[in-house]
This record gives sequence, structure tokens and C-alpha cells, in this order.
Amino acid sequence: MSIVLIHQRADLTDFKKLLQNKLPNTKIELLDEVEKPDDVEFAISWKHPHGVFNQFKNLQVIASFGAGVDHIFSDPNLPQHIRITKIVDQQLTKDMCDFVLMQCLNHLRHTATYQRNQTKEEWNAKKYKNPSETQVGILGLGTLGSAVAKTLVSRGFNVAGWSNSEKNILQVKTFSKDELNELLSTSEILVCLLPLTKATRGILNRNLFNALPNKSCLINIARGEHLNEDDLKRALKEEKICAAFLDVFEEEPLPQSHWFWKHKSIHITPHVASVTNPKTVVNQLAENYKRFRDEKSLKFEIDIEKAY
Repeated sequence: MSIVLIHQRADLTDFKKLLQNKLPNTKIELLDEVEKPDDVEFAISWKHPHGVFNQFKNLQVIASFGAGVDHIFSDPNLPQHIRITKIVDQQLTKDMCDFVLMQCLNHLRHTATYQRNQTKEEWNAKKYKNPSETQVGILGLGTLGSAVAKTLVSRGFNVAGWSNSEKNILQVKTFSKDELNELLSTSEILVCLLPLTKATRGILNRNLFNALPNKSCLINIARGEHLNEDDLKRALKEEKICAAFLDVFEEEPLPQSHWFWKHKSIHITPHVASVTNPKTVVNQLAENYKRFRDEKSLKFEIDIEKAY
């Protein structure tokens, strides 16, 4: 029995050492080190090459190296009957909450405008709204979305949220299923924290933007595939959206030729809202491997039918 580590964008050598210290009697290999593919029963992966799991005939569990699992489900060759887990980490959650709060305040306090004005040596003070005067809508009330909602409430924002299933969060007005437009109709700032599924792909589209109040703000920190880019361009032109804070993109890194870069109302960050820290997640991954080995239930296991 062995563990394989797979990551297309990072060298996991140091993480391998961390994990080996937690599991000293377990064989742990990077993808290019695997000697006996049939021994691999547990994979820890992030954005793997499609089809790579097919060589591991006895693979039973794929543990995502982050909170998202869409990168696993996007593989058309994903083995059948595989079990999938995700990361739920307090620091990851806190980082996400801090990022959303920062962008909400950046929007209210006109930070981008003042940065542009500085380059022009222009002194021009603008009126601003307080959080208590601002309605925020959150798409997705899972672990991250619920935490973000509570953080914004604690800072005085009026918060509502929408999810596929009914949720009950103190001081947050919640909507579910066919009640999406009720949430959108009052959302001056809309935060997308949905999982990426067949049902949510492209959900940030013209119909959704038209349901928002005029001059709303969009914050997308979920996945780039949630956003219809052409519809956003139209919404910006029509001033349905006055600002878009985008941390995720359909193609990453974002191509230098992309129109997002030069649009004054789009504010780009390079997928840094919340980044997995190997030192904080190694214990969770080691524990889940032990639970698998001991035939116990896995923590944070994904519902395969829902894909989240």
C-alpha cells in the first residue's frame, strides 16, 4: 500500500517530507517516482494530468490538496467508484474571509479610484457608503461561504446567501433552489463561492447580471468557469456591473492579451484569495489516510452525485 503525490504546478518534495514524518511506515512517492503502480491506493492531488489515475488499478481514494474538487471531476477518465475528499482548514477559511472583507471595503472606499488618481496627481475625494448601508449576497453557503457570511455580518454588512440546500445562519437571510432572483434583486455586492458543477458552470451570466440592482459589484473567488466573460463585458458596458474583483479565471495564468487586464472596472488578483499551506493541512491528510487504512469513515468526503 502506498501514497502518490500529484501536482502539475508545484514541487511537492518538501511536502513529501512533511507527510513522511507523519506517516513514517508508509511508502510515499511523487508521480515520477512510482515504482509499483498497483501498490498505490491513495492519491493526494491538485490539477492532475487527465487520465493519470488509470495506471493505478487499485486506487481507492483521491484527496484534493485544496478546498475545491472540480479539478478532479473534470477528468473524463476518472476511475469509477473512487472516493474523493477535500481540505477543510481553519487558516484557509480565515484567509478567504479576510480577502472578501478586504474587497468589499476596497469597493466601498473607492481604493482603485484613488490608486488611479495618484498616478495622475489628482486630489478628488469621493463619498462612501458604510457596511451598514450595503447589502451583500453570497452564492454558496458551504464551509467557506458560511464563514464569509458570518465575517461580513460581524463587520456590519447586511448579508444574504443562496445555496442548493436550505441553511440557517444567524443574522443572514438565506435562500435556496428557485429563490435565487430574490437574493439577486437586492445584492449590491455579489460574492460567488459556489462549487463548480454542471449546474453552476456559467451561472454568472447575462440573466443573473440583469437581476441585480444597477451598478452592482461582483466578487468571484470560486472558479473562472462560473463566469461568462462576454456577458460580464456587456454588463460593464451597460453599467449593470460597476466593478468586478476577479481572483479566478478560466485560463490560468490569465493570458497577457486578455481584455480583463486593461479594463478600469476589473480588478485582478492571481488566484490568491486563499492558498493551501502544506504545514497546516498535512495533519488532516495524514489523519484521513490513517482512517482509510483502518477502514473508518473519511473526513470531508465528497458526495459523488453532487460533485461537492
